[in-house]
Amino acid sequence: MIDVQKLPAISTPLPWHDGVWTQLNQQLVEDQLPHALMLVGRQYTGKSQLAMALARLLLCAQPQGALNCGKCHACELSASGGHGDFLWVTPLEKSRVIKIDQVRDVVRFTSKTAGFGARKVIVLAPAETMNVNAFNALLKSLEEPASGTYLILVCDHMYGVPATIRSRCHIKHLPTPATAASLDWLDLTTGQRERSQELLSLADGLPLLARDLYCGDAVDELVARRLALEGVIAGRITVQKARSLWGDADLSVFLEHLTGEMQRLLGSLSLERLRSKPGQQLFKLLDEVSQLRRAVNAGANPSKDLLVEALFAKAQRRLGADLLGDSIHAQTGDTGT
Repeated sequence: MIDVQKLPAISTPLPWHDGVWTQLNQQLVEDQLPHALMLVGRQYTGKSQLAMALARLLLCAQPQGALNCGKCHACELSASGGHGDFLWVTPLEKSRVIKIDQVRDVVRFTSKTAGFGARKVIVLAPAETMNVNAFNALLKSLEEPASGTYLILVCDHMYGVPATIRSRCHIKHLPTPATAASLDWLDLTTGQRERSQELLSLADGLPLLARDLYCGDAVDELVARRLALEGVIAGRITVQKARSLWGDADLSVFLEHLTGEMQRLLGSLSLERLRSKPGQQLFKLLDEVSQLRRAVNAGANPSKDLLVEALFAKAQRRLGADLLGDSIHAQTGDTGT
């Protein structure tokens, strides 16, 4: 998460976004930069950092090449979170959603005249956490954009945003960075390629998550939880034991990791196994978990303990998979109904 009140003098995109950054700068130079931009990609790949770099470049009074100068009054204000023409909107503390009142503030903000320069910038991240009323409130600002106003929507899940919003934005798809680029970047933090490789593997190829693991103390906990996911699906540990290892985790985090575990399992299977009945059950369960993730990200608040236990039991019953091999062994003949 970006601390918008303690930014460096100059905000830069991450190395794997160089191509997109060049395109955005070219559009800006040619006065063709869209007033509504959607940055789409996986979580923990630096989309918000790219949005921040663009926002501060737009606000800077004296850009230096493709970056903000870091010295002008506008850069000083944006670095401290005090720029009156810059609005960074994320879910409020202890909330998973961007609320309607926050979006109403965005609408009022877009109607005002810029106070420091020629431009105003609003970033909404992650944009898909708005509810229906918030999206509807935002729609007018997208339909009738004020002169010099730029809206940047940062999305982990593009289809969590209504088509009415997506159709009014220029969408930039940001791929997951290549392993080599991620490792080179992580090496600057870890100083050891072997450690970087270990962390990136634990983080499912997501470099910012790998960095967070290195800077925190959650590696052992993550390993234990991942083994619990593998073990319960393979039938090596009980559902109750697996649930206890995930007791303190946020529900959205659990659903994210369960999704990743099933995706890894899919990637390990032969085409024949993917077409088998248990293989089809895996696709079906992955779709169900993805729908639950969207609901939770949109503000749904089911009982975590009950949901975790139900999903573990369903995974074990439907799949009975040995993740260390290249097969799915149906344990019961259960149809998954």
